[in-house]
Amino acid sequence: MTAETTREACLRSFLALLAEKPFRAISLSEVAEHCGVPLAQMRASFASTDDLLAAFFRATDRQVLAEGGPDSDDLAGEGPRERLFEVLMRRLDALEPHREAVRGLTRSARRDPALALTLLRLSEGSQRWMLAAAGLDCAGLSGSVRAKGLAVLFARVLDTWLKDEDPGLAPTMAALDRELEQGGKLLGMLDDLAYIAMPWRKRRASAQSAEVPAEETVPAA
Repeated sequence: MTAETTREACLRSFLALLAEKPFRAISLSEVAEHCGVPLAQMRASFASTDDLLAAFFRATDRQVLAEGGPDSDDLAGEGPRERLFEVLMRRLDALEPHREAVRGLTRSARRDPALALTLLRLSEGSQRWMLAAAGLDCAGLSGSVRAKGLAVLFARVLDTWLKDEDPGLAPTMAALDRELEQGGKLLGMLDDLAYIAMPWRKRRASAQSAEVPAEETVPAA
């Protein structure tokens, strides 16, 4: 088994276990046994379950970024808010196969402040890449503030997404659009032109009327 295949196998097993049990209850030996990888081979790729968690964030980042940056066909010519909306919807699309793992991780974090802080740190790093993919400034102190704010914003949207049973994700899209409208300008992520009425993208059209109440949130992916 190649190093990359080992990493992928271990990550898949970790996510499968995360869907079934709390994060702190998952051991490295259990992950190795689940995927049939010797511990010595797994050690070459991961040093801890925190490493596996970070790998999950990075894998999600790569999947989103592989779809292209601000000059890609579906983002070119769009305003800042539209670009960020589309990038964050790409992230939700990437997370869809792992919804139960995200649900389990969120549940664990609400009972574990240390895990919640780890998730916030990982989410901040990921959201810097999401800002970059949307063509928004993510450098320096201001970029750090934007990434932290976007991590919290995305966590609120994740809470809606985890409960969303609509195949078209209309409640989730409505929540994301609302969060970007309320929080984007405050964070300095979007310029004034983003708030001038603009044509809706196709997959946002069904989100105009859906409303979902906000709840306590924990960054999860």
